[in-house]
Formats: sequence, C-alpha cells, structure tokens
Amino acid sequence: MCGIDGLFDLRGQRDFDRALIERINNVQRHRGPDEAGVFLAPGVALGHRRLSIIDLATGQQPLFNEDGSVAVVFNGEIYNFHALVAELEALGHVFHTRSDTEVIVHAWEAWGEVCVRCFRGMFAFALWDRNRQTLFLARDHLGVKPLHYAVLDDGSLIFGSELKALLQHPGLKREIDPLAVEDYFAFGYVPEPRTIFAQARKLAPGHTLCVRRGQPVPEPHAYWELKFSLDNPLPLDDVADDFSERFREAVKLRMVAEVPLGAFLSGGVDSSAVVATMAGLSDAPVNTCSIAVDDPKFNEAGFARMVAERYHTHHLVETVKSDDFDLLDTLTGLYDEPFADSSAIPTYRVCQLARKRVTVALSGDGGDESLGGYRRYRMHLMEQRLRSRLPLNVRQALFGFLGRVYPKADWAPRVFRAKTTFQALARDEVDAYFHSVSVLSDDMRQQLFSPGFRRELNGYQAVEVFHHHARQAQTDDPLALIQYLDIKTWLVGDINTKVDRASMAHSLEVRAPLLDYKLIEWLAALPSALKIHGNEGKYLFKKVMEPLLPDEVLYRPKMGFSVPLARWFRGPLRQRVRESVLGETLAATGIFAPVYLRHLVEAHQSGARDYSAPLWSLLMFEAFLRRLQTLQPG
Repeated sequence: MCGIDGLFDLRGQRDFDRALIERINNVQRHRGPDEAGVFLAPGVALGHRRLSIIDLATGQQPLFNEDGSVAVVFNGEIYNFHALVAELEALGHVFHTRSDTEVIVHAWEAWGEVCVRCFRGMFAFALWDRNRQTLFLARDHLGVKPLHYAVLDDGSLIFGSELKALLQHPGLKREIDPLAVEDYFAFGYVPEPRTIFAQARKLAPGHTLCVRRGQPVPEPHAYWELKFSLDNPLPLDDVADDFSERFREAVKLRMVAEVPLGAFLSGGVDSSAVVATMAGLSDAPVNTCSIAVDDPKFNEAGFARMVAERYHTHHLVETVKSDDFDLLDTLTGLYDEPFADSSAIPTYRVCQLARKRVTVALSGDGGDESLGGYRRYRMHLMEQRLRSRLPLNVRQALFGFLGRVYPKADWAPRVFRAKTTFQALARDEVDAYFHSVSVLSDDMRQQLFSPGFRRELNGYQAVEVFHHHARQAQTDDPLALIQYLDIKTWLVGDINTKVDRASMAHSLEVRAPLLDYKLIEWLAALPSALKIHGNEGKYLFKKVMEPLLPDEVLYRPKMGFSVPLARWFRGPLRQRVRESVLGETLAATGIFAPVYLRHLVEAHQSGARDYSAPLWSLLMFEAFLRRLQTLQPG
C-alpha cells in the first residue's frame, strides 16, 4: 500500500517548489516507507510513497507510459491486472514492468475516463496526461482507499491520501465546516464528501474527478452505483454453491503478494471464514493474528484459537490491557479529523501485531453490511413491521408521546429500554434508522450546540446525508435500504477509514475479500430473506460456512471490537474527561453549550446515565482541536 499526493495549476504552468512537494510527500512516509518518488513538470507535481508488495524490483512510482506523456501515482491493488495486461497488449501496448500500476496508464490511453470500470480492486490514483493537459483522480467502488483534495485560492488543486498531506500546504485554510461538525456528532465521523475543513473534500467512492487546465473544476462523476435488485430466483442450495465459489475467488485474488501474507482472526464469522478459505487455497499454513483482552467481556481470543487450531495456522496472539487508553492522542494524529469509533484502539493494536510477521493481511471487513450481520438490522426490520401497520400521523402522535414521557434507562435490561424504540416508531424508516445509529440524537445535538452555532447551521441536520443517499437507493425493501445507507456512509466513513489509517500507521496492507465489488453486486441481487432469516443474520453466509467452521463460532452472539468506555470515564480517565470536555479548548470554539457539557460529564460520572459515546466524541473533537493548534505548514 502507498501514499499519493500532488499539485496541479488550474490556470497556467507555474513551476511548483520541489521542497514543498517533497514535504507534502514525506508527511505520508508511514504509508510507504520503502521508496519515495517525485515528478515535476510545468504546472504539475506528483508525489508517491511506496510500500512494496508486487513487482518489488521495477514498480517504482510515478510510473509512465511509453513516451512519458502519461504519469500516474497509485495507492492500492488491481487484482485483475493480469487479464488487463493481456487485453492491452493485444491492443498494441508495451509493458516494461510486472506491476499492476502500469495497467492504469495504458488503460487510460486505450479507454480514457471509463478505464476505472475495468479495475477490480481497491485503489485511489492520480493520473497526469500532458497531451490533454488533464489531471484525472479516481477512487475505488467502495472507498477502501482514501483520496482528499482541495482547490486553493492561488488557483492550484492539491490532493493526498490523507488530510495531513493537504495540511502541509500553507494555502489550505483551517476553517472548520459547521455542517461537518453537525455530521460528526451525529455519525461519529465526517461522511463523504465533506471533511472537517470547509475548503477540503473527500472524493466519494465510485467517483472520478477529471480536471482540465484552464477550465473550472467540475463536480466529481459517479462511474459505479450499487443496485439492490433482489431478483435472483435461484433456490438456496444453488445460491449457496454460487456464493461459495464467488467468495473463494475473492479470497484467492487477494492472496497474490511477493511479501509475507496472513490474516486477522478475531474469532468472528467473517474473519474465520476468510481464514478457513485461505487454508483451503494454500499449501503452507496461514499466518493468523489475534488480540486477546484481559477482560472476559471483551475477549474473543478463545474462538479465534478454535479456528486457528482447526486449520493449523501459524497463530500469533498478544494480550492487551482492557485499560489500553494510551492511544488517545495517537489516534488524533492518525485520522487528521475527529473520529469517534473507539474500536480504533484494538484495530490499531491488531495491525501493530500483524506487522511483526506479515506485510499483507486479509480481513473480514464488509461482511456485516453486505450480508446482513448487524443486530440493528434485525431491530429495524421488527420496528418497520410495526410502522407499516399504522399511518405516520398516528405513529407520531402515539409513539412520539411515549418517546417523550418514557424514562431513559441505560442501566436497565434491554427489554425495558423502550424510549429509543418509541422514538424510532414515531419516524419514517430513514429518520428512524438515522436515529438508531446516531451517536447523539437530534435532541441531544440541539442541547449540545450553542444558539450561535445553531444559527450557523441554518437549519441543516445530519439526517440530510441519509435522505440524499436514500433518494439514490432505487429500492423500497426495508433491509436493502438500510444496507445501502450503511455501504454509502458507515462502511466508508467509519470502517474503511479506521482500517486504512490503523494499518498504514504500521505500513501494513489490509485486503478485504468481502469488499470485492463484484461479490457485493451479486449479493445485492439476492432476496433479503437469504441475509436475515427469522432472527438469524448472515443466514446464507453461515449456511455456506457450516462445513468449514464450528457452530460455536457461527452461531454465537456478535461481540465485535469494544472497549470499556463507560468504566474508563468514571475511573482512570475521570479527570481527563473533565479537563477536556469542560476545559478552555472546547469553550473557546463557541460551538458548545457549557451547561449541557457539564450535564454530560456529571450525569455520566455519577452513574445516573451512560454518556460514554457522546463523551468519547467530545474527547476526540477536543484532541483534534488541540493538535490543529500545534500544526504549522512547513
């Protein structure tokens, strides 16, 4: 895996400073410690940091076509590059390397902007075509690899794998986007295409940006869309056989590497299925790694060991403390903008562990979204069945009232925690799903923000992100709709972001077979009953894996990567929470209502309420602000 960056003069052909592009490039050294490359030409500068995976000898970047008129910097892997090489050679193109990167320049020459439709993989790249005076940016179908860009006041466009590359340029304004703040405190991350900075953007998954010198910067173009057709009529046995072959192919494609390769093994269904499939494709034992936690409530290591022993893997396990909170400030430096998924801590640790043995690791990411694995999906479907029986105006009156008067009971058994359910039943399905995934509800954000900041929002609410995507979803199936919303938001903004930054911090490449876009397209054609059957999520996947994995792994309750935030904030991090949330950094922004900040801290630390998720969001926002104050370009 790699880091890419560059500058493009939108107006003319000024010469960019080599020291500037080298500084921008080198701030991403962690993404590619093996080699660095820089290319400068009138009006353009490209930078690349390389983590060597394929074609170690001749895969250096920037990489050029035969006459040097086309240059590319590329982050990712194109798994079908061998087939594309044969097709392009038949058209007369001559290859000088064995690298998948070279496919990009020749595919551009042959097919232009639509070349991205031929690439099966994870990628973000920037291509410069001297003859067309064009810069072409592209991001893979599902946003596995990141790409940020900004148009600066001096008429230049800057891009980079991470925001920290853009922050090296003195022309990037540091003003925070109020809409991104609203999004962050709703979702726990800033969804595409926004970034926390008003001037910068993320290129959305499945999009390209084609910029021509002397012309205005256009809106990004969507080259791919996921359609949940749900129209595959095959019986279960035939579907299971088809899925098994497709999944096996997706795993096999991701096992090509010239460096040590292995897999994460959490003990959950997805990672266990990946390891079992790898074992069937490999003559040598698979390298696997797991994190054990010293708190039994958060420890899945026993299930991982069960799979490792069954497949005789080379299994590496390390135990981390449940009080592993030393990474708070480290995480801020990794993500460059506020990011409130606390499972970033164990994700960082498992990447750190894996890098001791391998350079490439396969993961189970993407299975919950495409196969129907989240518990919240089953809850949403149950609620939707109730919603469908009563008109919205009746539900708003009845359940809206119950949602207002029913007490919040975080401490109670789940069956008695009806307030959130009542609130969801009073909404339409998009608003209800947004309510169920929000870190802070609409009411809480209303109280969190100061009157002045609410005026800045000018009526904007983060649920608009969901409504925008829902209008594109082309489905009225309740499960398919929320899967689509998650694939467009949660998967990209949280899961892929978390794994990319945590892995790149350790110069580790992570590949996710369940994020193969062709596999996800095929899954989107299956009826929802094959994903959630009764109360069983991932129904088809589990049926397919029954011969390969024990029932104890397949049918146990989902645990996931978790950390004990509630206990931390009442115990070892009690003082840090008070200093961060009630301190000068947040107060100076004018964004927050001091009375409500104090309520969150006091109610949580007294044990009256569990506000661990909102407090973690505030903690990470405050850490981001402090770090931003220390960053100086240059």
